Amino acid sequence: MRDVVENPGEVAPEGDAASEENGRRFNLAERIYAPPPAAKRRTAPPGRRGYNLAERIYGGGDGRSGDGRGGDGHSAAVDAPPRPRPEARPPGDGPPAAPAPAPEADGAGRAPRRKFSLRTFESLSHAGFRYYLLSMLGQMASLNMQQLVRGFLVFELTGSYAALGTIFLVNSIPGIALSAFGGVLADRVRRKKPIIQIGQLLNATNAMVVGVLLLTDVLTFQHLIIAAVAHGTVMSLMMPARQAMLPEVVGPDRLMNAVALNSAGMNATRLMMPALAGFLVAIVGAHTVYFLITGLYLYAVAMLTRVTTEYAVETEPSQAKRGGGGLTDLIDGLRYMMTDPTMRVLLVISTLFAMLSMPNQFLLPGFVSGVLDQGPDKLGLLMSVGGVGSLVGSLLIASLPAKRRGLLMIGSGLWLGISLFIFASSTSLLLTTAVMLFIGIGDAGRMSLGMILVQAYTRDEYRGRVMSLFMMQRSFATFFTFFVGLAASWFGAPIALAGLAVALTALSLWLLAVPGHLRRID
Repeated sequence: MRDVVENPGEVAPEGDAASEENGRRFNLAERIYAPPPAAKRRTAPPGRRGYNLAERIYGGGDGRSGDGRGGDGHSAAVDAPPRPRPEARPPGDGPPAAPAPAPEADGAGRAPRRKFSLRTFESLSHAGFRYYLLSMLGQMASLNMQQLVRGFLVFELTGSYAALGTIFLVNSIPGIALSAFGGVLADRVRRKKPIIQIGQLLNATNAMVVGVLLLTDVLTFQHLIIAAVAHGTVMSLMMPARQAMLPEVVGPDRLMNAVALNSAGMNATRLMMPALAGFLVAIVGAHTVYFLITGLYLYAVAMLTRVTTEYAVETEPSQAKRGGGGLTDLIDGLRYMMTDPTMRVLLVISTLFAMLSMPNQFLLPGFVSGVLDQGPDKLGLLMSVGGVGSLVGSLLIASLPAKRRGLLMIGSGLWLGISLFIFASSTSLLLTTAVMLFIGIGDAGRMSLGMILVQAYTRDEYRGRVMSLFMMQRSFATFFTFFVGLAASWFGAPIALAGLAVALTALSLWLLAVPGHLRRID
């Protein structure tokens, strides 16, 4: 190499292949004063890249610097193949954050700057997800309208917070008893669409019957209890299949964005449908709302027929084909959720957050009537303002990268707890309306981030059973609402709801102060 250094422009004589190759690879004049283009250096195969002094000193191309030399003083990494990146560990092994692919360095060894990319609506480019989202909008619009009208009718018929809590109690019992078996069904059946379609048709029939009873003026509180039990039974068996179907529609790459947009769509229905329901109740009667609910369920059925599952995965033979029945699969799924640390902490904290925050939504009809002294139109307004906050929060989450999501979930619980305390302390319609916006934002963070993390870290063969337990948080919250309703009857709604807000705030502060697994989840 000394001859080449002393005569940088000289090339080895023809016929001497070794000298020619040596001159081509170690010509400092060519490497220093006439380097090849950066794009060429990147695309050249590892074994044919020439020696580049600037690259060896300052780094670049393959990311190595000049200190990676062999025993002869030359770079030992010139022809070495790139080292493989470490694989992401399973969610249950240590901190659950999966390493992101390293960015390709530029010619000077520096990582390129990341360009800002608005990925909020990325999943809408997928036709199957668009129809899935439209179907979900129809179903959730029906659910939100039914929640408002049912609560209003119960309070109008009885004037009791305890009766309002009772209607949610009977609605929650089927969810607690049957949701786990709905998850087993979702995991054992490859085609989940028929389960969802049958459930939506049954819900449409249920709403139509209540509408007819209202139209003929024979509806009683007992009829509403029967309808609530039937609705809770159908939802407990249908919703695990709907949630487990989403990854099969969009695939793993779009899953976080799709879950966030799905949550944003659910919150968009909270924005418009309660206001519409309250307006219709005040103008044309509750029976019109129930007939509209029937039509929305049928619309959801029509949209879901267009959805295809391009990313369907086969369950493990031990789950669907080894025998043992649904009880064996249920026990197997519970064992997985209890032994996997990520699943365990996500499911427990999500359920606690729901139990401490959702009774506020369920008792809102009584609060508006008994504390604020307002009618169904103002009830619809408050629920819609909360829907605005939830929509904004969901869209923000859809735009976020997959970083520090566990910490954001805890922060959402703290935000929600403080907002709920202000709500419970208010007797002004204006202040209550304003704080509902902040409640919606916090609720979107609690619900969306919990669902995103559970979907991202659960194993495919357990997805239906995990989602069934995750969806049971609503059933646990409605069951708990019965006792909150009793406390509201004894001590007043403001005191009962303020107590829940203080408990949620204290739990969130504890999770922030004590290092734990949830804070490390990305």
